[in-house]
Amino acid sequence: MIRAFIRIVIVAVFGVSCAHADTSIPRFDDFPANSYHGKIAPVRILSTKDRQFKSRLRELSGQKPNFAGHYRLATWGCGASCVTAVAIDAETGRAVWLPFTVCCWDVDIGEPISFKLDSRLIEIHGSRNEAGAGTYYYALDNDGFTLIKAIEKAAK
Repeated sequence: MIRAFIRIVIVAVFGVSCAHADTSIPRFDDFPANSYHGKIAPVRILSTKDRQFKSRLRELSGQKPNFAGHYRLATWGCGASCVTAVAIDAETGRAVWLPFTVCCWDVDIGEPISFKLDSRLIEIHGSRNEAGAGTYYYALDNDGFTLIKAIEKAAK
């Protein structure tokens, strides 16, 4: 009887620890990026979205990287409490768009998008395309931004 109880406790504790095993928050250090020190390529206007924002992209052309080693990440307003973002590759001039707008972040959040020069990780606070709410972690890779983790806020 006692052995059965101990097994149940062990399974319960192990099960709880497994359920909480994925509670770690992605860190910028977990997604390192190599710095680029070469000549900065002019922005290339390739996609329909690039053409839509070509004036803004040309303003960013030639600026030093500030994200993921060799990208220049820039944000700008797209409405009330709404921002859009793009990363321009300093090596190739290619624009990589964040695949959604960000809005509706909490008032205690100064900037809804956090990033670093030496990391491929980007942290998003708020709603994506005006849906949901929380903190979202994406990594930039060759294919664009990939969701790493989403921490949704509970509905009120």
